[in-house]
Amino acid sequence: MRAIHATEAGGPEVLTVVDLPDTPPGPGEVRVEVAAAGVNFIDTYRRGGVYPMEFPHVVGSEGAGTVVELGDGVTEFSVGDHVAWAAAPGSYAERVNVPVQEAIPVPAGIDLHTAAALPLQGMTAHYLSASTFPVSPGDVALVHAGAGGVGLLLTQLVVRRGGRVISTVSTEEKELLSREAGAEQVVRYTELDDLTGELPQIVRELTDGRGVDVVYDGVGRATFDASLGSLRPRGMLVLFGGSSGQVPPFDLQRLNGAGSLFVTRPTLAHYTADRAELLWRAADLFHAVADGLDVRIGQEFPLAEAAAAHTALEGRQTTGKVLLVP
Repeated sequence: MRAIHATEAGGPEVLTVVDLPDTPPGPGEVRVEVAAAGVNFIDTYRRGGVYPMEFPHVVGSEGAGTVVELGDGVTEFSVGDHVAWAAAPGSYAERVNVPVQEAIPVPAGIDLHTAAALPLQGMTAHYLSASTFPVSPGDVALVHAGAGGVGLLLTQLVVRRGGRVISTVSTEEKELLSREAGAEQVVRYTELDDLTGELPQIVRELTDGRGVDVVYDGVGRATFDASLGSLRPRGMLVLFGGSSGQVPPFDLQRLNGAGSLFVTRPTLAHYTADRAELLWRAADLFHAVADGLDVRIGQEFPLAEAAAAHTALEGRQTTGKVLLVP
């Protein structure tokens, strides 16, 4: 089978198409014919060596497809079932072994490309808005990268819970997408000379001087100080990613002086560690899709063009979800 190896830590150029043996599933696993694999920033962190990995390794952890073989002891699924997953290493491939505890049943009526676009970014948006800072009617959220894969879904989920969204984007096209998702106000950060100084001022003007209840920040280094400055007293900064780089250590006393603020650094694994919680989040998302949640697939690349997909993602040339199609 064809797969994508990261041969060493480095840029997109280290991604290489290889032919690997078709390995049967182990106990408690299902072998899946991949219909589409999700492309995510965590893949670039692993490829680049930000997160420790062995090299070479098959990149990717998210996707959807059809079960073609069952490992010993598997009773929950059958050959022919459609499944999706957020945490099966080696998903940039034509086939992958998915542990049953990570496999999500895909309901009838949900196509496999939509299913591949939901697990990581969709469940991230779900836990952010429903659990980390559970949005209540009237809450105001600042969502960075509002036209990205998480941003578009998160905005819709916040609005569905009765919240208001102020988003940041880079271009006019992305502003339109963010507004279509439900953002009331959109700030193009590329038009600001000083993000750290100007964004909090704009946010306070939009909130009658109060600041937002929560900032959902997946950008990291470039936005962290502006995010802190945009919060109301006792507001929460939810730092769930670092697409611009990791936030360096900072003085916790800043949280006191800025209004007894909260900062948390969550990750999806801790919000889906229990299978019942994983299935609840996934089922809630699939129900939302059936109820009109828009899952935007911005670009699809052939599997062999994984390097181009990473380049586009890291260069902020994408909107919505990016998929690789074997």
